[in-house]
Amino acid sequence: MTDDKDVLRDVWFGRIPTCFTLYQDELSEREAEPYYLLLPRVSYFMLVTDKVRKHFQKGMRPEDIGEIWFEYEGTPLKWHYPIGLLFDLHASNTALPWNITVHFKNFPEKDLLHCPSKEAIESHFMASIKEADALKHKSQVINEMQKNHHKQLWMGLQNDKFDQFWAINRKLMEYSAEENGFRYIPFRIYQQATSDRPFIQKLFRPVASDGQQLTLGDLIKEVCPAAIPSEADGVKKFQLVIHGIEPLLETPVQWLSEHLSYPDNFLHISVIPQPTDSD
Repeated sequence: MTDDKDVLRDVWFGRIPTCFTLYQDELSEREAEPYYLLLPRVSYFMLVTDKVRKHFQKGMRPEDIGEIWFEYEGTPLKWHYPIGLLFDLHASNTALPWNITVHFKNFPEKDLLHCPSKEAIESHFMASIKEADALKHKSQVINEMQKNHHKQLWMGLQNDKFDQFWAINRKLMEYSAEENGFRYIPFRIYQQATSDRPFIQKLFRPVASDGQQLTLGDLIKEVCPAAIPSEADGVKKFQLVIHGIEPLLETPVQWLSEHLSYPDNFLHISVIPQPTDSD
């Protein structure tokens, strides 16, 4: 892969200032102070919120404590989505800190998966990495790795260790010179208003048959054309956000895959409405 290590570091160390507040109806013994945290964009809620849980449980009766879940403005937040994706999708154009409500009751069975343990997060994370490598290298790289390398990827993410994670992950980002890129790009496109399916995912090659590098614009035109300004009026109706930024549509999708993928090796792209002046 091309070596833009500063980009990888900036992505890894991206943080979102967040204010957690206990849901009003769940206050019991005494008023619970809000809890403030800098959340790592690349991680998952259930990996980084132990302190939040302990903070609010201190003032609660044991019988009131069920499985913790988080909500933003009425939307339950999926723990198996990376934190940065959840922010980009639901709160991109709001003022910071991100105000999240904490619940210990009334788990929304229809909206969220249960998260019984950190092992559940690990198995979801490793399944994503394996799926991504099936797309990129027909699973050859991940299958040739030893079990301890799989573990190192997970521990690097869990313990926020950039060098530990990337010592292994860089192998998943390599390809031979004659290939000119990955076989297919692992990506998912998310939109706020689509409840029928959580995301769009299709097979997309990073290089055209004539050897031309394909771009983010090419990808979006093929799989989500409504997100691109129409040639008729040129009005920009949507933002395409990855890690809180809007990459240029001219950016090669191969470069994006190598540098702006989340640790699960997927490009998670949020299509959100362009804010109007009144927003």
